Amino acid sequence: MALSVLAVGTAAVAGYVLSSSRSADSAARSKANLGARIVHPSSVPAGATVVDISSRRLDDIPGARRALARAVRHDAHEEWEHVTLERDGAWSIVDAVRESLPYYEGTGGEYNGVYVQYDNRIVVLDAIGWAHLEEPLQ
Repeated sequence: MALSVLAVGTAAVAGYVLSSSRSADSAARSKANLGARIVHPSSVPAGATVVDISSRRLDDIPGARRALARAVRHDAHEEWEHVTLERDGAWSIVDAVRESLPYYEGTGGEYNGVYVQYDNRIVVLDAIGWAHLEEPLQ
């Protein structure tokens, strides 16, 4: 009987370890979505800092320049232009947008994000992240 209990206990521990490592791997793989849209200069909130497109801090955020360029190229006034990044630790991109640049928390009808002067336009850049499941749910 002791052997049976030992076998069941060992199987339970092995199952837990495998499940935990699978969960850690899935959590590491995530997506970040960078969105950008053009706003009218009069829509820039009084408390928002406007960053110039030449800022080197934008280079530190993967996909930021691409999202901004897409917004300008597609004249995105009505909808957000998106760049989706999928890789390990993609959520850190969300943190980088919010912490390394002057991020503005909008109130009312104001947009959250980083306001960027791109040529003669003002573009708002923001990021969201979400978990990405690698395995089908059963």
